[in-house]
Amino acid sequence: MLSPVRSLEVLSFADAVRLLASATVGRVVFIAAALPTVVPVTFAVHGGAVVLRTSVDTRLAAAAAGNVLSLQADHVDAAAQTGWSVVVSGLSELVDDPRERAVIRGLVHPWAPGQHEVYLRIPLTVVTGRRVAQD
Repeated sequence: MLSPVRSLEVLSFADAVRLLASATVGRVVFIAAALPTVVPVTFAVHGGAVVLRTSVDTRLAAAAAGNVLSLQADHVDAAAQTGWSVVVSGLSELVDDPRERAVIRGLVHPWAPGQHEVYLRIPLTVVTGRRVAQD
């Protein structure tokens, strides 16, 4: 049996953001103790940024404000050997405005237990994405 022909497509900004908005779980990459660190997070795309919540005592909270963070999300169909991956990188911002925090609270529902009172934005400054599709 012949394997299906696949193509690798570089996603446009609009397609990458659309796919990213369809995901709810991703991985944030940051530097902690001079080493690259990756943590899974729930997130949403809102107001030209990725928004997320974390607990005040996490490595992410300590590393986040004013530093460059990246978030990667993907979708994989292992059976079809297809999928997509999107990475957003930008200078993270703490969200202090009570109205904006209320909006984010309604959009982002952390899976991990505990208080998630640190609200972060990663602007869609650099957005890259690729898709493997069957032709």
